Amino acid sequence: MTIPYRAIAIFHSVAYNGSLTAAGAELSITPSAVHQQIHQLEAHLGVKLFNRSGRKITLTEVGEQYYSDIAAEIVQIKSTTLKLKGYRDIKTLSIRAAPTFAAQWLNRKIRGFLSENDDIEIHLDGNSEPPHFLDERVDIDIRYGSGIWSGLYIEPLIEDDIVPLCAPQTAAAASLTPADLFDFRLIHSIKNMIHWDHWFTQAEIKPPWRWQRILFDRGHMALDFAAEGGGIALEGKRMAQRYLDEGRLVCPVNGPPSIQRHTHWIVCPYQNLRVPKVRRFVDWLRREAR
Repeated sequence: MTIPYRAIAIFHSVAYNGSLTAAGAELSITPSAVHQQIHQLEAHLGVKLFNRSGRKITLTEVGEQYYSDIAAEIVQIKSTTLKLKGYRDIKTLSIRAAPTFAAQWLNRKIRGFLSENDDIEIHLDGNSEPPHFLDERVDIDIRYGSGIWSGLYIEPLIEDDIVPLCAPQTAAAASLTPADLFDFRLIHSIKNMIHWDHWFTQAEIKPPWRWQRILFDRGHMALDFAAEGGGIALEGKRMAQRYLDEGRLVCPVNGPPSIQRHTHWIVCPYQNLRVPKVRRFVDWLRREAR
């Protein structure tokens, strides 16, 4: 049985680019030639690989599975071929990361990865929305949350110690009891897994029916506000490490309850781990997290 290698390569380009026109531009052929090759491949396989609506083209369920099965191998073939031709192969690694993790942890460290891997360029998307990996062409997601997401490879990355944090001018380190916190404005990060009511329960403190507070949608906004003297935040020490190192934040509570959680996770489709650039980045993440 003859394998239609050219049509398969064209299918891969269309699936990756999401467009007949873009695939044609990448391969230096006309969109009509791309369409003809896709039609021949579908006839050869006896399945429909794409849904078409006007100019919009999307993968069918069978097409998504086929693309997932061949993508890593096609990329490897392209990479090896370019190396044999003497080209310096630049690969783009697309990373989605929770905004606070991207701003407070990854941005501080990623230069180390780039210096070790000068054949890789990074596209970093600071976004908390779980990606649709195929449609959005995201290679790996650093996700904040419970770690319970079905059908994906999931590995814990960051375990954090959740503590009250404030600027030293707000309150000196270890100068307060848990009950003293109600004399200050408490900063709430709405999307955090651990909130103040949980922390007070662990501290065996019953909060008053009302206290001063301000709410933020992102942890890094809460940290910035606390560092400027706006109140006391409840955040992870790993995410606040830069502020702690600079002395801009301290833990004002003497002997706070220990609340440790796995907060950030490596998430991707299983087949993405077969791609060399993803494996290299995951290995680097593990080393840095340790």
